[in-house]
Amino acid sequence: MGDSLWSILRDLGRVRRGGTEAVLARQQSRLAELVAHARAESPYYRERYQGLPERVTDVTTLPVTTKTELMDRFDDWATDRAITLDEVREFIEDDENVGKPFRGTYLVVTTSGTSGTRGVFVQDDRMFTVLSAITVGRATGQFLRGWRDYWGMVKTGGRTAALWATEGHFAGFVTARRLISERTSRRRKIRIISVHHPLDQIVAELNEFRPGILNGYASAIALAAREREAGRLTINPVLVITSAEGLPPEEYPRIAEAFGAKVRNQYACSEFMGIAHGCQENWLHVNADWVILEPVDARFRPVPPGELSHTVLLTNLANLVQPIIRYDLGDSVLVRPDPCPCGNPLPAIQIQGRTADVLVFTAEDGREVRLPPLSLGTLVDHTPGVSRFQIVQDQPARLRVRLELTGDRDADQVWTAVHSAIGDLLTEHGIHDIDVVRESEPPRRSTGGKFRPVYSELAT
Repeated sequence: MGDSLWSILRDLGRVRRGGTEAVLARQQSRLAELVAHARAESPYYRERYQGLPERVTDVTTLPVTTKTELMDRFDDWATDRAITLDEVREFIEDDENVGKPFRGTYLVVTTSGTSGTRGVFVQDDRMFTVLSAITVGRATGQFLRGWRDYWGMVKTGGRTAALWATEGHFAGFVTARRLISERTSRRRKIRIISVHHPLDQIVAELNEFRPGILNGYASAIALAAREREAGRLTINPVLVITSAEGLPPEEYPRIAEAFGAKVRNQYACSEFMGIAHGCQENWLHVNADWVILEPVDARFRPVPPGELSHTVLLTNLANLVQPIIRYDLGDSVLVRPDPCPCGNPLPAIQIQGRTADVLVFTAEDGREVRLPPLSLGTLVDHTPGVSRFQIVQDQPARLRVRLELTGDRDADQVWTAVHSAIGDLLTEHGIHDIDVVRESEPPRRSTGGKFRPVYSELAT
């Protein structure tokens, strides 16, 4: 099969018609290709896969990898031997490079993720094409059905608004920037709106743009729905797609009612932006022809369907330049034990551990101001010298900040930059007199073992 957009789109259709047997056949073929390529071109994987059979089609025979280990072995990890961590870091230091090709061909994205360890990932053209096909063929295309949906898209000119963090090389922003850069016509069709902006500014931009599809961080979408309920936001999207975080179950029907639109969740991460997409039954269907998800316990043993996992292992079958194979993603998932009533043959899952805490403050004029957690977290993650971080709202007017730094950075200088970034964001939203406290202890996990970069200890 070729790797053009149209050939991948056609194959997505064949997989749906072919059911579980078609999914398994593609998994095995693509896994064998990925492992062979990794073993041949990556010193890291050549070392890890010594003694394995020549052709590998069973992912469970491979060792587990972690973000920390891959970052420690970055220069040995990539299959393009010209790629080095120093060069990538120099590239991402410049925000003007967001969405631009690294070394003329690759995309670079960064994340802090649920493990709290900052990751830097290089993605090839095939990865981008597969993600584009999944977005068109599954994440949006299959939900725009019937004359009402198409008429709604016609009325909005097919425009898509994306609520993303724009202060760094984050996956959603990078991908949208590349889409826009490829064709001039897309600049009129796609609008990236920064979650760092004050809510009234976001509302004004959305009202001016009037998108047919609204996409973005789940917590930012939830805040926009409140503005729609209050009558300040007047857009009428056909489809709303939430991503990156989870919300309480009751929030999704509230968002749907507020916008009068279909609402679908998307399971995405920087390591693979197209893991799964939601259906009308509120399950997420894994794009298992291009990604392998393994729910496992704390000792990486398989967890049966119907049982919540301790973590999940991710294998990205699309990206060949930096193979991600049996990668500990850190999320807890539950696999549906029976076929989903929606009729989609792809495996159906639910996720726990990504629920977002919106931080609530009181502005100087007495207004309640709600901030999506990623609006704060992405600023700190973007600060040079920060390896891991944690922001905790433990009082209405206090934020506690825990930092873990890279070894070659001056701690006071990094703290000054972090404090300034947080202060500027709060001020832009009309929030003053907030005590931003530097804590000496490092970021820590919750009692359940999960890492939460930004959260509130207050009842909201």
